[in-house]
Amino acid sequence: MKSILLREIKSFFGSPIGYLVIAIFLLLNGLFLWVFEGDFNILDSGFADLSPFFTLAPWILIFLIPAVTMRSFSDEKKQGTLELLLTKPVTIWQIVNGKFFGALLLIIIAIIPTLIYVWVINGLGLPEGNLDLGSTLGSYFGLLFLISAYSAIGIFTSTLSDNQIVAFILSVFLCFFFYFGFEGLAGYLIGFEQTVSTFGMDSHFKSMSRGVLDTRDIIYFLSVTVLFLSFTVFKLKSLKS
Repeated sequence: MKSILLREIKSFFGSPIGYLVIAIFLLLNGLFLWVFEGDFNILDSGFADLSPFFTLAPWILIFLIPAVTMRSFSDEKKQGTLELLLTKPVTIWQIVNGKFFGALLLIIIAIIPTLIYVWVINGLGLPEGNLDLGSTLGSYFGLLFLISAYSAIGIFTSTLSDNQIVAFILSVFLCFFFYFGFEGLAGYLIGFEQTVSTFGMDSHFKSMSRGVLDTRDIIYFLSVTVLFLSFTVFKLKSLKS
């Protein structure tokens, strides 16, 4: 698994894609949070908190993570190297985990520079230092679990087609559906709103953003991640046989 992980990281940073993903994520967040006027502008909100960032980031990542993962297996299929990869002396789970953690690590690297926002907003508060670090830390943990789930979905959809654009579109759709789709459906199912919304990522992410790390939220994100990684392994096994 380690060799595949290193191979993925080298491929990301051996081409413009790794630097482009990090630059786009930081640029979009920077513009919406500090430059463009609107609901996401921290300076206009009048509150010393990072809630606009944690509201915006999941939507940017819905497009950014599929752009990273779309090539994971679709490119291998297109180049005809997937069969060679599957014959290597590693298990399919190790191959999938190597691809998954490679994509996950790249997105985490993109998230790390946003920690400077914590320092800036902490200094802007009146009085200085009144930032709610508990909810901020919980939100970052929630974002990591969300990234994990998005990445697993993206890895799975990359096995469904040798066309990267098709894999990208499928991944965006599934990430959107799991993040917001259940919340939307809940509005039409009178009497079952709370139950249906708990199947979506949005409610669990918001719960963690309050600074309370509930085991139910953690189990939910881990379950979605493992589920889609299992789908990936199953799909690869069907291609191998």
